[in-house]
Amino acid sequence: MSAIVDQIFATLEREGGAMYGGESVTQLQHALQCASHGKQKGASPALITAALLHDYGHLINRDDAQAAAAGKDQYHEDVAADHLAEWFPREVTDPIRLHVPAKRYLCAVDDGYFATLSPASVRSLEVQGGIFTADEAASFAVLPHAEAATELRRWDDWAKDPNATTEPLEAFRPIVEQALRAVG
Repeated sequence: MSAIVDQIFATLEREGGAMYGGESVTQLQHALQCASHGKQKGASPALITAALLHDYGHLINRDDAQAAAAGKDQYHEDVAADHLAEWFPREVTDPIRLHVPAKRYLCAVDDGYFATLSPASVRSLEVQGGIFTADEAASFAVLPHAEAATELRRWDDWAKDPNATTEPLEAFRPIVEQALRAVG
């Protein structure tokens, strides 16, 4: 199983040097910051792994950058979750799949949340379907792993600091391997 972690980490290192959307951090910096927030909050290995890999779809979809520039949603959350589902349980893949809907949900239910979004997140929100209606928000809230996805979403929003210091990627290997072992 560590071969898949080697492959995932190699992709993060190889492709993660690209800038993250319109933010001032790279994809890898963003992933490490997001996972670090989870680790600091005492999250489970599954949720920390989800935080580390939540934008993995951006890295493995060759058309992602061009589509984003053209204002088209490539559903990076589904690309990542579908790809990773072969090796990880739903406790990892569902929060990844739901982190974009979680942004739409938080905009609908948290009066101050929208104001905390970066300009790039505001732009992507529009492409991703906009703020949930009350009915959409209610439907999201009862999904399995919706709460975990909402937590991940907040870490995602905080993980855009160009001056942040994190542990190196390899420090997350035991956590990711533990999440792998959780597969039945």
